[in-house]
Amino acid sequence: MNLLSRVFTYELPTEIAFGVHAVNELPKWIDSLKGSKVFIVSDPGVAQAGILDKVTSPLAEAHITFHTFTEVEREPDVKTIEIATAEAKAFGADLVIGVGGGSAQDAAKAVAVMVNNEGKITQYAGLNHIPNPGLPIICIPTTAGTGSEVTIWTVISEKDYHRKFGIGGKYLAPTLALCDPALTLSLPGPMTAATGMDALTHALESFVNKATQPISEALSRESMRLIAKSLRKAVVQGDNLEARYDMLLASTIAAMAFNPTRLGLAHALCMPLGGKFKVPHGTANAILLPQVMQFNFVGNLEKFKEIAEIFGENTAGLPLREAAELSVKAIKKLNQDIGIPAGLREYGVTEEDLDYIAKEGMESGNVWVNPRKPTLEDLKEIVRQSI
Repeated sequence: MNLLSRVFTYELPTEIAFGVHAVNELPKWIDSLKGSKVFIVSDPGVAQAGILDKVTSPLAEAHITFHTFTEVEREPDVKTIEIATAEAKAFGADLVIGVGGGSAQDAAKAVAVMVNNEGKITQYAGLNHIPNPGLPIICIPTTAGTGSEVTIWTVISEKDYHRKFGIGGKYLAPTLALCDPALTLSLPGPMTAATGMDALTHALESFVNKATQPISEALSRESMRLIAKSLRKAVVQGDNLEARYDMLLASTIAAMAFNPTRLGLAHALCMPLGGKFKVPHGTANAILLPQVMQFNFVGNLEKFKEIAEIFGENTAGLPLREAAELSVKAIKKLNQDIGIPAGLREYGVTEEDLDYIAKEGMESGNVWVNPRKPTLEDLKEIVRQSI
């Protein structure tokens, strides 16, 4: 579609507070939101690492009443959301805080809306099906990847059925994203790599898809620039605060980019890979991304050439197609440098699983905005090449 003939919209309901030691300002933000009984959602790893203490200590010093729920697992299950929601209601929560990676933040967002909505969370799967606003939500990321602190989405699992589903809508947008790069300093290298590649996939898929628009494009460019500059450093120099700052900023900006545009085939295929095979979300994105790009680049040659240049490839004098294909080479090199697993086989994915993964992936709304329309066989081949 000709850009001049198209109307686009951009909305970011979430306020963002970003900076080193920003978490120390948490009591001020709670007071501004009139919170008096704060329900904190996190996971065991964040609690055991002492990161949660950095969030709760300012609350204790300010004499703010709070209750912590730290049982969120990776890919939070429907049952976990139900248990946490019941605790939040019994506590009388009037504000919810999510502390952690995407799973803890997604769980917090789900709990905040379910406190004020009837039934089961499964009935709200899809976009804009939640009828009532939830409690105010503050999200505090401890990884630089998911961007859940500013998105209108939450992803929940039904582990009894080996599936994941997304719920979207502005009621899921956090009221405040409190982003403190210092909270990411202890993130191990492999997790830094995986979450960083998740952020890159957000920025890149939003940048090239058919729903892209000028505001999201500008955000994607800056996110990719920061990742190209700092992801390698953040992985191998975990105490490099400047690199951590760049990566957290890149993650938040990438999420702001894809909020109005959705994503592409890597994210479509991640859902069944995470739901059935337990492939960590960022790792699945990282493994799939080069093969998805190889399939997609002919659908947007100019954009893929730009990606190649952002990641340091010399495109001078090359035909457009050859320049665009260098983007695939650049991301493969990045994966190798930061230690991303070579393929999905490490997670038990085999040729026999291709039909299931492709059929489940084809159900994703991300397929329809992808820059090149895929067939079921195309999705199977992308996964086959990623095994």
